[in-house]
Amino acid sequence: MRLAHWAVNAPFRPLLLAVLTSSFILPAQAADLVNITRDALNNNAALASARAEFSSVEAASDVASGALLPQVNASGNVVHNQQYESQSSSRGGQSAGAASNADGGGVGDDRYNTASLKLEATQALFNVVTREEVNQAERQIDQQVYLLAATEQQLLIDVATAYFDILRAHEVLEARLAQERAIGRQLEQAQEQFEVGLIAITEVEEARASFDQSRADRIAGESNLQVAFEVLEQLTGQRYANIDALGDSMPIALPSPTDRNYWVEQAIERNPQVLAQQAGIELSRVGVELARAGRMPTVQAFANYQYSDSDSDLVSGYNTSSQVGVSANLPIYTGGSTSARIRQGTFQLESSQYDFESQRRTTIQQVRSLYTQVSNNVDTVEARQQAIVSNRSALEATRAGYEVGTRNIVDVLNAEQNLYNAIANYAEARYDYVVNLLSLRQQAGLLDVEAIEEVNAWLTGDEVNFTLPESGDPDAYQRAMDIGAPPTPGA
Repeated sequence: MRLAHWAVNAPFRPLLLAVLTSSFILPAQAADLVNITRDALNNNAALASARAEFSSVEAASDVASGALLPQVNASGNVVHNQQYESQSSSRGGQSAGAASNADGGGVGDDRYNTASLKLEATQALFNVVTREEVNQAERQIDQQVYLLAATEQQLLIDVATAYFDILRAHEVLEARLAQERAIGRQLEQAQEQFEVGLIAITEVEEARASFDQSRADRIAGESNLQVAFEVLEQLTGQRYANIDALGDSMPIALPSPTDRNYWVEQAIERNPQVLAQQAGIELSRVGVELARAGRMPTVQAFANYQYSDSDSDLVSGYNTSSQVGVSANLPIYTGGSTSARIRQGTFQLESSQYDFESQRRTTIQQVRSLYTQVSNNVDTVEARQQAIVSNRSALEATRAGYEVGTRNIVDVLNAEQNLYNAIANYAEARYDYVVNLLSLRQQAGLLDVEAIEEVNAWLTGDEVNFTLPESGDPDAYQRAMDIGAPPTPGA
């Protein structure tokens, strides 16, 4: 029965095994996506709990099947007996107690010891209830395999999302720092021009407002980076000084195959959440059969041996007996509880069928949406990249117009903000593409070690330091970026 269980769930065994063995047994090196994923698989508390739950369900199957095997019990006791009598004898008025104890002897003994031993063995010959309980335990293992696979895949996508959220926040923060520096220089120039009477105070205030906004954007970027870092630490239980960056040569292409129906079909066949709900239907169906089995008779063979001994004056020697036979039990009326259990199981089966259909529809919708998002991300990345070129050209033209007096400082500040917003948006689009592509594979049940390693190959090996300064010095990060070195706590 256990072999059948592994055969049914064979498609998920490579994930469960490969994730834990050769694919992630690597020497310690710079923190990239593979190494961090390995740390998460080894240290994540939620995954460890799911694995323990899986082992518990496996053990429950052995518990249930044990009832079909021979049962042997032994029992025994040693008893000290003491009798108190007040009865009178019809001969000579002597009490029975006195007669029994005259000269230390007599016809009886009011203090004696007894010992007994019983050995009993039973073997179930026909027990539908126990057989269905074993079947139910096996179906629970089938479902738990899929739930564990779903937990592992969810951890893979969570780690990848947290990893790229850090890189996303880092690139956005760099854009905000560059924006703050550029607008800061513009503010300095405006102040100098105002002091010599070339511009009005309103232009200085416009520049100052833009600078304050850029500084607020930079502070928010620092916060986002720190939050992203904390998420990764929660998933892995580790802190990292730096991680590998995503290369500019990362391929941006449609999901392969490009047929959306292929991804939907894969999700229906392989998504572990869908398969877990499908296994839940079988589990509920077995529950109905288990309830119906309560009306069936049970038959068992038994054998027992009994031994007893006593040191009483009235009894000498020992006594033994043995029995071998077959016993049967047929429930005739159980107060309606059996019928109630059957109705309960039927409703649970109906509920599990609706749960499966709901999960199937949800998965199909998510796959279709993610496929559309990835397809749009491909075009968006290209458009965002071109927007950087266009906004840089617009900024240069606006600055030239400002120099000759055809543009004012507000135009320059807006052009500055547009350029750095375009840079930040480009970073957002690239990481949206990567995360959505991995999410599509997860919903299709195709997120595995190989998918993580494929994305890991897009990393450049250039280390990105994301250690933030302590909150007591909010400008330490900016000063560190200005001199081209990563900030350190307390700098």
